[in-house]
Amino acid sequence: MLDATQLEIGKIYKAESSRVLASLIRILGDLDLAEEALQEAFSVAMEKWPMEGIPKNPYSWLISTGKFKAIDSIRRRTRGEALLAEKFLLEDNAFNEQPDWEKHLIEDDQLRLIFYCCHPLLSLDSRITLSLREVCTMSIMEIAKAFLLSVETIKKRISRAKALIKAKNIPYEIPGKAELSERVNAVMHVIYLIFNEGYSASVGEDHLRKELTDEAIFLSRQLVKLIATPESLGLLALLLLHESRRESRVTNAGDLIPLEHQDRSLWNQVLIHEGVQLIQQAVMSGRLGPYTLQAAIASVHALADSVKNTQWALIIGYYDMLLSIHPSPVVELNRAIALGMSEGPKAGLMVIDCLLKDKKLTAYHFIYAAQAEFLKKLGLKDQAINAYQRAIELVQQAPEKRYLKQQLSDLL
Repeated sequence: MLDATQLEIGKIYKAESSRVLASLIRILGDLDLAEEALQEAFSVAMEKWPMEGIPKNPYSWLISTGKFKAIDSIRRRTRGEALLAEKFLLEDNAFNEQPDWEKHLIEDDQLRLIFYCCHPLLSLDSRITLSLREVCTMSIMEIAKAFLLSVETIKKRISRAKALIKAKNIPYEIPGKAELSERVNAVMHVIYLIFNEGYSASVGEDHLRKELTDEAIFLSRQLVKLIATPESLGLLALLLLHESRRESRVTNAGDLIPLEHQDRSLWNQVLIHEGVQLIQQAVMSGRLGPYTLQAAIASVHALADSVKNTQWALIIGYYDMLLSIHPSPVVELNRAIALGMSEGPKAGLMVIDCLLKDKKLTAYHFIYAAQAEFLKKLGLKDQAINAYQRAIELVQQAPEKRYLKQQLSDLL
């Protein structure tokens, strides 16, 4: 069993590893070397911190340790590379001496890392996979499960992406204004995926991963500072509105609390207010993109005092607009759920049955969970049981599985 210090180190790894990696890539100039240095630094931490205590600034300690471990590794190679190690020593001595400058560098490094992973020379699949691995520090197993792909496929995808970065000598930098427009959409997409993984983890024991939602919101804020387009504003609004409900979404034991049972007094009104203001700024442009429309939907939920008093017809209208510019079976499912809430379970169920016949979402547990809810409301017990059982077979997250099992148990 892990002791308290080791558990704390685990928390620090979740919170700091992507920031440490981002800075190590800048210092060392090599992604693979930086990854190796990161793991070496945490290995040393696991040995030393239980005896010596956790340092006041774990981030700086890990950077310093990782840097010198990398230098040792380089020195074991050729003399030419040893000279390169000396260059690192000379150039980066100021790293721990100027805290204000260091903070600025940390923020820039995190943006550099996501632009690095989202370079247009990489395929979209590679950008997403590499970002989830390097920015979110998700394991290869977690990424494979999220994409419903094999571990070997994900390994090869990451390996090819790294090889292309080296072959094309892709710079570790925030692009200039001329390049921003062609790269910002990919970056926003990855930030959105990072947040989604934190908001509702695809696998594991935890429904929420706060370190990922925090990282996504931080990156989104930095992106708005860099380029405040209507959609970057809309994305930040969407993340803030979803994050506003975090304290009400799970019990202290980590069990799921559905929307209709959430304590709305726990919703963060500061985040809701900021999110609504950002939507208003985005809407003033006259162009409503997919993130702004999703944020508008989230704002309707955030401003309602109950599920019953939610403006479901307005939400359906927003989903219709979203489908017109961003067709997606998941959006169709969400619209079907809103339709069922507005016009009754039968109306929602008809759309869900059509989606299942079209085989668009047959491996998606949410569609069976929604189907089961509507069937239960219609009193179709046996069919609801079958739908819950199918959802339970497909779900890979422990809290969601417990919730679905409880709903099934209530019917048996």
